[in-house]
Amino acid sequence: MNTTTAPGSLPTTIPEYLDQLRAALSGADKAMVQDALYDAEEYLRSEMAENPGKSEAEVIASVAGSYGAPEEVADIYRETEVTVARALRAPVPPKRKSLLGRFFGVAADARTYGALFYMLLSLATGTFYFTWVVTGASLSAGLLILIVGIPLLLLFLMSVRLLSLVEGRMVEVLLGERMPRRPLYTQRDKPWMTRLKELFTDGRTWTAMLYLLLMHPLGVLYFSVAITLLALSLGFIAAPVAYFLPFGYVMNFGEWNLITEAPWLLPLVSVLGIVLLFATLHLARFVGVFHGWLAKHLLVRTPVV
Repeated sequence: MNTTTAPGSLPTTIPEYLDQLRAALSGADKAMVQDALYDAEEYLRSEMAENPGKSEAEVIASVAGSYGAPEEVADIYRETEVTVARALRAPVPPKRKSLLGRFFGVAADARTYGALFYMLLSLATGTFYFTWVVTGASLSAGLLILIVGIPLLLLFLMSVRLLSLVEGRMVEVLLGERMPRRPLYTQRDKPWMTRLKELFTDGRTWTAMLYLLLMHPLGVLYFSVAITLLALSLGFIAAPVAYFLPFGYVMNFGEWNLITEAPWLLPLVSVLGIVLLFATLHLARFVGVFHGWLAKHLLVRTPVV
C-alpha cells in the first residue's frame, strides 16, 4: 500500500518521495515515469549510503535543494523529455496535400525504413526470444522439485525483464515509440522475500513473457510479408531489363510468358512494381505504429497513483 503525504509537504521517506513523484508525473508518458522513478530512487539510495548516520527524512531534506522536491523533479523531467524528443526526432517530411504526394512522400520519412528494418530483423529476434522463454520456462519448472530450480526460475524471470528492456530500446530506436531507458525501480528497503514475491506478482513480468512469445509468430509474419513484397515489387520494377538479357528469362502468368508474348507490357509492369514498392513502405509504417503500440502496452508498467 502506498504512503502519501499532504500535497506540497516534503516527504520523509523514500517510498513517500517516489509516491509524490509518481503523482506529480500523472498523465505523462508511462515509460518516462518509469525512468524518473528509477533515477530518483537510485539517487536517494546513493545519498543514504554516503550518509549512514542520517535518517531518510534528513537525507531527503538535505538533497531537496540540489536534486529537488518531487514536483520540481517532475517539471524537470517533463521539460527534458520535450527537449530530448525534439533533438532525437528524425526530420519530419513536409506535409503534402495531394493524394499522390502523400502516397509517394512515405519514402522521405526516416521512420519508414526503421520499421522496414525492424520487420526484417524480427525473424531473428523473435526466434531467439521464443526459444529463450520456452527453454527457460520448461527447464526451471522441471527443476522446481530440486533446490536448484528456485534460483534458476528467479534468474529466468529476471532475464525476461532484461530482454524486455533490450527489446524496448530497439523499438524506440527503429519504430520511434518512447520506451523505458531504465529498468523497473524497486523499493530496496523492503525485505528480500517481499521483493522476490513482487517478481512473481508483478503483471509486467508475465506480459513481457507473453510479448516475447508473440514475437515468434509476429516475426515470421513480418519477415515473410516484407521479403515477399520487396522481392515482388523489385522484380516488377526490373521487368523491362529482362527483355534485353542474353539468356532466357521467364515471367509467367499461368502459361502466358510476358517476356516473349507481350513485351510491350513490361513498362506497365515496372510502373506496377513502383506502386507496389511504395505500398509496401506504407505497410511498413503501419506495422511500425502497431508494433510500437503493442510493445508499449505489454512491456511498460502503467503507473498507479
